[in-house]
Amino acid sequence: MKRRQFLQFAAGAAVTGLSTALAAERQRGQPAETPVSASRLPRWRGFNLLEKFTAERHAPFREPDFEWIAEWGFDFVRLPLSYRCWTDASDWLQLKESALKEIDQAVEFGRQHGIHVNINFHRAPGYCVNPPKEPLDLWSDPKALEACAHHWAHFARRYKGIPNSQVSFDLLNEPAAIPEATYETVVRALVKAIRAEDPERLIIADGLRWGRDPVPSLAGLGVGQSTRGYDPMRISHYKASWVRGSDQWPVPTWPLVENEKSTWTKARLRTERIDPWQKLEAQGVGVHVGEWGAFQHTPHKVVLAWMRDCLELWKEAGWGWAMWNLRGFVRIPGQQPAGRRLRQFSRPQIGSGNDGTGAGVLAAPSEIPDGQDFKSLWPATDFDFHQSTFGDSPLL
Repeated sequence: MKRRQFLQFAAGAAVTGLSTALAAERQRGQPAETPVSASRLPRWRGFNLLEKFTAERHAPFREPDFEWIAEWGFDFVRLPLSYRCWTDASDWLQLKESALKEIDQAVEFGRQHGIHVNINFHRAPGYCVNPPKEPLDLWSDPKALEACAHHWAHFARRYKGIPNSQVSFDLLNEPAAIPEATYETVVRALVKAIRAEDPERLIIADGLRWGRDPVPSLAGLGVGQSTRGYDPMRISHYKASWVRGSDQWPVPTWPLVENEKSTWTKARLRTERIDPWQKLEAQGVGVHVGEWGAFQHTPHKVVLAWMRDCLELWKEAGWGWAMWNLRGFVRIPGQQPAGRRLRQFSRPQIGSGNDGTGAGVLAAPSEIPDGQDFKSLWPATDFDFHQSTFGDSPLL
């Protein structure tokens, strides 16, 4: 089966309900020219694209990704970027035009295919949630903050005039457990640098404690905030190599019983991960779920059950989301022989997988061997469950 034929089959069969519902909603929704407000972010839904996630592996973004995302009915991509892709390590203030043009290209792909592009500094001068540690500390070193502000000011100049319906900025990925006042100081400095170049740019700030906690002190700044969908970690990061001890966790279930005093349920997700953010919304701050997904070892049906509850909660709240991530090495449950590398491209699989970057993944591109029909690789029970969960019931 040729890739284009397969894509048409996938969109028409496995994700019919998903793409039809989303496409219809997009047609009913705001036109591209409608102003977008940080006080009530659109319910954008889509994927993280990792072409410039690290400097060691960075590459141009791929237009077919945008084509497929649009055909499936989604309207959002988040680009978690490393500043090292466009910066000389010996001089943080020198920017490489060749790499920046590849980001321009992604913005243009988004415009052509009706997809909002959210630009995020996953590794900023002075901070990254992932190793290696930065040589300077963004939270305490003025030189790091100056460099970070310099980079954001350049992006603001570069994309000035492009409407907020097409492009937004997500300042810093997942600040850790730092004092709120420290984070507020840095965010305000970056926002000031951006607004000096483009006063109207839509800006989003991640929540504290790795995106989990809202930041009330930023409520009057006119920026949206981004949360995460990784709780409980024992589902999203089960056996993740970068989480110490996760290989010793028991096989997760949903609901998840951690011990006799701690059980994760949909009700607990609402209390701990939705309610605090809705209090922030009441102060005029729009909310979006910038990342969510599960690593490859969590049982597929557990992932589906957990995701259904997450999607229902976000639907009720009116929040959009971006899966981590689009592309990865994904196992179609119960069908792929161990160690076999599948070829070609397939639909986004609502399940778990590994993208090879050391990051949690709910991923699209699993692949099929030549000559095999897609349905033969997707167990009927899972296919039916996918249809009933993500089809006509408007969870997405």
